[in-house]
Amino acid sequence: MIISAVDKVPLEKCPALVLNADFRPLSYYPLSIWCWQDAVKSVFLDRVSIVSNYKRKIRSPSFEMNLPSVIALKNFIQPSKNPNFTRFNVFLRDKFACQYCGDRKDLTFDHLLPKSRGGLTDWNNVVTACSSCNVKKGGKLYKDCDLKLANKPYAPTVEDLHRNGRNFPPNFLHESWMDYLYWDIELEP
Repeated sequence: MIISAVDKVPLEKCPALVLNADFRPLSYYPLSIWCWQDAVKSVFLDRVSIVSNYKRKIRSPSFEMNLPSVIALKNFIQPSKNPNFTRFNVFLRDKFACQYCGDRKDLTFDHLLPKSRGGLTDWNNVVTACSSCNVKKGGKLYKDCDLKLANKPYAPTVEDLHRNGRNFPPNFLHESWMDYLYWDIELEP
């Protein structure tokens, strides 16, 4: 859902999108956002530049400013080349879908070559699986259980995960964020 008016929304529901110094989000999934307090503090500490504001002001007895909706770091943070091997990143690589049946509920992960048979816990041997398929497969090879593998597992790049993350936006997307999130949307003439 894209939000345009935030004047009646509590401040706690007005995060700032955080961009790297190259004006790309630090992360797509989870989306790099800071609470309004951290955004304002970073502005005062001169760590970020304000790129866009909400149509809302914050006030103290001696100060008033527009509430930042998009901020950019002043110092570039080099993104990691290789993403960490985590359960979440496996799910993201596999687009939050069981690699055997496509189900999106009750997800876990499965070793293609079971650990009991010497299988490693790494990018090339682990896939997202729903609980039903995982139980059906057990300690066997998926081919021996009448299961078909949708996609061969691989070690994703950070860009792969960012690209997949764009398909799973958070519930709150302010209109001022759109120019920085979706570079692959067709431009208006």
